[in-house]
This record gives sequence, structure tokens and C-alpha cells, in this order.
Amino acid sequence: MSPQKLNDTGNSTATMPASRHNQYVIGVDIGGTNLRIALADTTGAILRMHNVSTVGIHDANLVVSLICKGVDELFRQTQLPRNQLCAIAAGAPGVTNVDDGIVIATSYLMGWRDVPLRAMLESSLGVPAAIDNDVNMAAFAESRVGAASTTRDFVFLAIGTGVGAGIILDGRLFRGMNWTAGEVGYMLVPGIPVAAVPSGEPGGLEHLVGGEGIKSQWQRRWAVAATSLPKELNATQIFEHALAGDSLAQSVLDQAAETLSYAIYNIYLILNCPLFVLGGGVGTHIALYDAVVRKIQDRDPRTGLKLIRSSLGTDAQLIGAVRVAIALAETIEIAAAATQRVFTVSE
Repeated sequence: MSPQKLNDTGNSTATMPASRHNQYVIGVDIGGTNLRIALADTTGAILRMHNVSTVGIHDANLVVSLICKGVDELFRQTQLPRNQLCAIAAGAPGVTNVDDGIVIATSYLMGWRDVPLRAMLESSLGVPAAIDNDVNMAAFAESRVGAASTTRDFVFLAIGTGVGAGIILDGRLFRGMNWTAGEVGYMLVPGIPVAAVPSGEPGGLEHLVGGEGIKSQWQRRWAVAATSLPKELNATQIFEHALAGDSLAQSVLDQAAETLSYAIYNIYLILNCPLFVLGGGVGTHIALYDAVVRKIQDRDPRTGLKLIRSSLGTDAQLIGAVRVAIALAETIEIAAAATQRVFTVSE
């Protein structure tokens, strides 16, 4: 499949008003533990946000219900007319068929399979909807208003609970033949068994670099004689203790940085992208970022590879969803105007 244009939001069967004057969009970031919803105007300015936990919720119908309740709440809080909503876009943590609006498979946190999310959103909210992988949404945001807005070729690496990539080539999102481009969490890396990973389970790279993987590495190595720190620490806490000088935390950080540097360097050799953007709660931590930069420079000081941290932080996915919703609204408005011109001429 050829690269998809950044404003390619898929076909929509819902209708919307012909003009976007005084209208609004909704962006949604569907996470395995948290659902975030943003109400924005058509310039991209976020007016208000709504968060709700999704822990223990796996039914897509329940998630859509939470989205609808969140949308209603946002319009109630802002005292804006609900009928001025003109489009919605949602990012899901998994493989997503943008053309058909189907979430093919999500991460092990949610376990979705072949969920017609776009149709569900359009039916429930009565406005056009677009969906995509959440990391692609973040890459879209970085390309429009973030750290990569001045380049046409870059890779966005989201490192949070798991690991994923959004790939921009010649200014376009590249999603791959089966929509799985960027599923780098499943890369084979040193120190991980090469046996096939069961569907829905964390991949090899995620085992060493993802937030849950780093936490597991810490717990596996933990011993009273090795550290005075507690066994229950998350990835960013481990990084903080590494900066403070704990030797076990430094060892776990070093392994994660080494493995991530391998992955970045290999992707760089294949795609020859000059820029990599680290995002996500784990990926943007200064300890990991600095360690990876040093390792890449040590490996090849002459490389033209540039590594930077996301300028949008953990809001990149949500901002991307807002921008995709705006692009969808613009696309439909242009199509409606063209149809009106044809109709006028034929009269």
C-alpha cells in the first residue's frame, strides 16, 4: 500500500453542516487504562478536556458509551450547543483499518478484534468520524504543530506501557499493506526469545523498553542485597532513581537504552529518516533520552540521525485526534461545496 496522505481520514457516510463557522470537533484518545476526550474549535484550540478510567473495561460498546457521555458533559460544561459538533476522531491502541473504520486488533490491555469503531461513533453521535492508530495520531500532531513540523520524513516513537511508531515519509503517514507499519514493539532484539509472540501479547522490544517491560526487568533483578529501593516501582520511578545513583536502577536504564538504540539505529538504516521523535510518558523521560543519544553517538558519531523529545508530550495523541477531526470536517465541507457547484451549474 502506498503512503497515506496526512489528511486521509477515510470515507464517511455521516452528514454534517456545509459551513464550519462556530462549530466544534472532538478528539479522543482511547487508552488501556484511561479515556481522554477534548473539545476544540476548528482552529485546533482545545476548550476543555474530559478524562475517565477504562481499567477493567474491554467492551467496545461501553467505551463508545463513555465517549458519548464525555462529549455531552463537555458541551454542558462549556454551555455550547451540542448541534454545533461537526466531526470526531479517535485514536485506538492497535492495528486500525483507516479506510473501513475498523479497529482490527488492540493491545493486550483491551483485546478488541474487528471493532467497527467509526460506524459506532457515527451512529451514536450523528457526525462524521475518523479513526486511526493512536501513535499515528501523535505523529500527525507532531507533523502539524509539534517537534517535526519542519520536516517531511521522521519517525515518532511512543514509549509508554508499550512501544509503537508512527512513520511519516515524504510528508505522508505510512501505514503499510496490512495497516501494521510501525508495530515496532514486536521487533526481535537481543536477550529476548525468538519464538512467535501469541496474539495480543507484548512483543520483544516491549519486553525491554516498554513501561511494563522495564518494571518487569526491575522486579526480576530486584534483591535486598542489590538495592535499598522497594520492589514495586514503575519505569519513570526507576529512571529517577538511576539519576540519583542507584546502581540497579542504572543497570535497568542502561539495558533499556541500549535496546532502544539498536531499534532506532536499525530503523534509521532502513528508512534513512533524519529525525526520530521520542514520545510517551516513558520515552520523554530525560534519563532515557540522554542515555539513548549517547549510545547512538558512540555507535556511529557520523550518523545524520537526530533524536529529540516530543514537544507535545503525553497530549500528542489527543492533539492529533483533534487535528484529524478538523481535517475530516474540512474534507467534507470541500466535497459539499463542490457538489453544490455542480448542482448549480446543472440548473
